[in-house]
Order: sequence, then structure tokens, then C-alpha cells
Amino acid sequence: MERGKNQFTKSQRMKLKGFICVLGLLLIVLLLIAAVIKSYIDRENGKSHYIEKEHILPEIKLLKNAWIMESNSSGLQVFFNGEEVNLSFSDMLDSFVERTRIREQVADIELTDGIVTGVRVKRRKINGRVLSADSDAVQLEEYGTIPLAEDYKGYRLYRELQSVGYRDLLFGYNYADYVMDGDEICAILLAKEEKMENIRVLLMTDDFGKLLHDRIVVTSDVPYTLYYGLPSDPKSETFQAGELLTIEKDSPYFEGDNTTASGNHITIKPSALTGKITVKNIKRHQGKPSYRGFLEIKNTDKGMAVLNEVPLEEYLYSVVPSEMPSGYPKEALKTQAICARTYAYGLMLHAGYPQYGAHVNDSVAYQVYNNVTETETTTTAVKETYGQLLWFPGDNTPAETYFYSTSCGVGTDANVWKGSVNKSLQYLHGKELTKKAIAAEMETGVSNSNSGLMEGLQDNDTFSEFIRKKDPEAFEVNEVWYRWTYDVKKINPERIRQNLTDRYQSVPNLILTRSEDGFVSEPIQDFEKITNITMQKRGLGGVGDELLIETDKGSYLVIAEYNIRYVLNNGDTNVILNNGKTYTPGAIIPSAYITIDLDKKDGVVTGYHIIGGGMGHGVGMSQVGTKYMAQEGYNCSQILNYFYDDCMILNAYEDLPTAELEEGQ
Repeated sequence: MERGKNQFTKSQRMKLKGFICVLGLLLIVLLLIAAVIKSYIDRENGKSHYIEKEHILPEIKLLKNAWIMESNSSGLQVFFNGEEVNLSFSDMLDSFVERTRIREQVADIELTDGIVTGVRVKRRKINGRVLSADSDAVQLEEYGTIPLAEDYKGYRLYRELQSVGYRDLLFGYNYADYVMDGDEICAILLAKEEKMENIRVLLMTDDFGKLLHDRIVVTSDVPYTLYYGLPSDPKSETFQAGELLTIEKDSPYFEGDNTTASGNHITIKPSALTGKITVKNIKRHQGKPSYRGFLEIKNTDKGMAVLNEVPLEEYLYSVVPSEMPSGYPKEALKTQAICARTYAYGLMLHAGYPQYGAHVNDSVAYQVYNNVTETETTTTAVKETYGQLLWFPGDNTPAETYFYSTSCGVGTDANVWKGSVNKSLQYLHGKELTKKAIAAEMETGVSNSNSGLMEGLQDNDTFSEFIRKKDPEAFEVNEVWYRWTYDVKKINPERIRQNLTDRYQSVPNLILTRSEDGFVSEPIQDFEKITNITMQKRGLGGVGDELLIETDKGSYLVIAEYNIRYVLNNGDTNVILNNGKTYTPGAIIPSAYITIDLDKKDGVVTGYHIIGGGMGHGVGMSQVGTKYMAQEGYNCSQILNYFYDDCMILNAYEDLPTAELEEGQ
């Protein structure tokens, strides 16, 4: 009976187990075959045979140097890459948040599947006067040169929170904090907004030849002091009035390494606020220039950068006579002073040479500074407009106060600068510069920029008729640049080809070659003959905008007024001025307000004759026009309001504007 409890023998049980295993294997094979068949069918139907699996691994992300605005028990309010985001905490951080209030700090934030799982707050900060900055480092007077972390961030904390960079630093000021991570700056915090009274000017070499100097020789009309040494070991040496000081690249006064720039900076200051430093090895139109304020010299591996830090108002004492004749009427000089101050202040906000800590240089590339001796009339104009600049409320920024020498009777708008037009320049409208047109606009307040004349001049025939005449109502009708001619008796195709090549290399998107698909940007090909030159398009007021040059090997479209002026300059022809005298142009002809007459033989251009008008680009204020408006009794506020629509005057050293421009101000 005990044997009966087990119905199968051992041999039978082994066979049964084998049979079950075979059935199991067969089932697995059948399932695999079914899966393959299903995969094939899915592929045929355009479906992936892979099954998407979510969260196999957690997604980990690190927000480096983010700005934490606020925190609470549920998460963080963060500003990062120009956006505000709200992030939730993981459970493990709840107790940490309860113990530590995090707000207005820079931190590295770890996110796991979008949830905050780690926060490293960076609390070490320094502050100092900014001497220079570039994408690699910031130089502070008190600390020397400090590297910028590759992933550094910048934040403007006043007014609206915004992302910024090293270019937004205000050189010569200490309005920013710097968050440190090890020996690097990981974040720049623009902490406050204050008035700026000093400008930093990069002084170029003789005749504005180069930016950097190999040798500097200075003296002063009062005793002066040289400050040098490492930030941790400052030193000084005093010199008497009239005593010469020579600084060269290998001077022992430079105690630091040019690469790290810790001791490559020296300062020269006169003992009196009214003292002036003369730079003996710089030549300007007035001779050896003397500078108010003080000098900074920064040694680099390519030469020495010489900066003059000077009060903005005193800077203008030397700019205005260099930009406008001192014999112009007072209201014209005051207009120029406000324009110059506005232009300079805009660059004080966004420096032209951050790598040297300079806002501008002293050449025509910005505003000519200290090339002409100061005069009483121009200094008075600066003093009577103390702090006044032109402001565009639409962007809440200083206006772009572009100006040029002389009009041909009309101006134009900012469309002449391809790629530079934006809403900030909408107040730069082309205007008529005739007595009748200005009087009518002053009386009615209606701009004449859209008058029938201004728009009609965009037609070639209409403009050609206009430029060949002299309008007795035009303010500048008797000026030398009002009308001029440029007669190229024998065309030089090779010179024009080289001019096209030069501009193509500078602005390839504005020098185009005709192809089967239209005009494209590609290198200029060789050609021997020019078969036609025509103005294809004109801007507001008739300024040349697109010039077509046809040759025996191809056709080229020259876009923008500067390029047109450059390409048509043959290099050895003089301009005949309105008074019959001659003028030798530099790289470009006087303006693009031109009409062209061609000489041809057998279908080939042998020469061209240009009738033109005005001097300069024609955008913004005509300086000569301003003179005549002032003579007619218009004050500087009215003149500015005519050339720069919808702008207002405010004081640079006071709060942001709240009042509208007052008539007769």
C-alpha cells in the first residue's frame, strides 16, 4: 500500500519531465516566431518594433550659476538664461529648505527628472573698480586680473532683471559684485544704477595711426604722481612740473606678467584737478596734446594702451571744436554739444574697447577728441547744456545722434545701413532742409519725411532733375558741398574690379553676382570691359541704394550707400566743388546722392560723370544745415526736435526722464 501512493516509477517521472521541457521550449520558439512576425508587420506598417520605455535612467541636469530669486517649502524661483522658472524640491531637500532660506544668491542647481535634488550656493563675493574686461577675464583695480569661468553668468539686478555679460560692465566704476568659485568669477551682478560722470578715451598714436603704443613720453604743468605695482603691494613716485617721464614696454614700472595682467597697469595723476598731462610723443593737428583728468597705461603683448579718464563735460570741451567750427552760432554749437554728449554717454553704457577698459578712442571712428585746441565759444556751449542729452523714450535709451557734414537739400533714414536698422532708429527720418519745409513742420508739427518730394526722389529721372539744379530755398545752397561733380574721363575696369573685391571681402552679403537664380554672394571674377552702370534703387530722399555694374564677364549689384561711394572712386580724380575749387577724396566719393552720365563706345563704357550733392551719409543732423537753422533763429531744442523725431532732452546726471521735450527749451 505504501507503493500505491506514488503512481509513476522513477523512469516514468523522468520521461514526463522531459516531455514538459520539450513542450516549454516549443512554446518559447512559437512565441519568438510570433514576435518576429509582429515586428515584421509593424515595420511594414511604419511602426517601430521597439517598445519605448520611460525613465529607464533618471535625467540629470545642472543649472550652472543660476540666480535664485526666492525659495519656499515647495521649491525655487530661478532666473536662468533670460527666463524665470519655478522648480519643485525633492522630498530629501525639504528639511534643508526649512533650515536655510535661499534668496538672491547664485547657485549650481541639480535637477533629476526636472525636480531639484541638489543646491550649491556660492556666497563668496568681491567688489572693485573695473579697469578692463574681455571674454576671458575681468581686471579690477583692487584685485588685478581675475579669470572668468567658461560658464559664467551675468545678471542685472536693478529695474528689470536681465541677463548681461562682461560688455555691460561700466568701466572706471565699481557698480558690480563678482561671485567667486575658486579663483574664477562665476557670476557678474550689476548691483546698482548710478550716474556716470567720467569717460575713458583710448589715445591713438601719431595722426591716429594705431591703437597701441611702443613708447610714451609724458609731463605735466603741475607736479604729478605715477602709481604702479601689484594690487597687494602698491607703489608710487612723484615728478615735478615739466619733468619728463618715459614709459616703454619693458619698463620696470610694469611688475606683472602681461598674460595674467596682475601688475601691467600704471596710473599717472596730476596733483591739481585743473592740471593737464602732455603726451610728448603724440602729434595732433594742434601739436602736442594736453589732457585733463589722468592717464592709465596698460601693457599688453602687442603694445601699450594709453587711456585718458576725464569728466564727460571736460571731454566735450575738446570734442565739440574738433567736430564743428567754433565760429558757428551758439545754438548750433549747443546742438552739437548735446549730440556729442549723447553719443558718448551711449558708449559709456556699452564700451567700444572692453579689452582695454576704454569707452571710445579719440579718432573719427568715434568722436575726434583733442585734435583742435579748446575755444571759449565751444566750451560755453558745453557749459550751457551741462548734462543734457537726447533720449528716446520708446526704448528708454540714449538716442543714436548720427550727424553728417552737409546735405544736398534733403536727408535720408537709417535704411542706408543694411543690417543695422531696428526699432531704436525709427526716429531718424529723412527731412527736407529748405526754409519753407522747416517752417511748415515747425508750425504744424507734421513731419515732412513722407512728403511728395522725399518719396518722389526715389525715381531716377526725378532725382536726376533735382540734383542738376540748385534750390534757392535750400539752407545750404551756397555751401561748397551742396553740389559737386566727379568726372572720370577714362574708366579703369581693373580699379573697379579691385574696389568690388575689397568691399566683397568686407561685406560679402552686400556685393552680389548675377546668376541663373538671381543675385548671389560669390567672389568677383576677372573682367576687362564695363558695359553699363545704372542706379537700380534709391532710398528715401534719392540716396543711392543699389548700383548695377555690368561687364563682359558678369554683372554685379552693389548695395548700400558706402559701398557705392567706395566702388565709384577711381583713386586719381578730384571732386569739383560748388565754388569751383577741387578736392581730393580719400577712399570714397563725398556722398551717394548722385546721378551718373556714361560715355560709351561700341557698347563699352569709356568714362563716367557724376553729379552729386552733400557730404556724408545723410542720416540724422546736417551740421551745416544746423548752422543756417540757428542763423534763422531756431534754438538747439527746436533743431534737435527737427532732426530726431519723438526724442526728448534730459540730464545725464539725474534720474531717468519723466518730462516731455518742451518747446523752446
